[in-house]
Amino acid sequence: MAEPVSLLMLEFLTWIASRPRTYAEAMEAWRTTCPRHSIWEDASIDGLIQLEAAGSVDQSRVTLTPRGRAILDGASSSRLVAD
Repeated sequence: MAEPVSLLMLEFLTWIASRPRTYAEAMEAWRTTCPRHSIWEDASIDGLIQLEAAGSVDQSRVTLTPRGRAILDGASSSRLVAD
């Protein structure tokens, strides 16, 4: 059985999918030094996001991988119940 996806991860994936985002923009909005809030690193390690190369790293686009899109699509098609 697949591990449940956190609401924070769903928010992050939704944010990435909502419009084109650059690496610099994503780092400004989502970077943290708190080990409990490693959403960027978790999404990258889990293969949910990817960088599409551009002139510089900061201008590279952050996009969902097919796996990230499937998780987001699956979450939007099911009912989420808050605890």
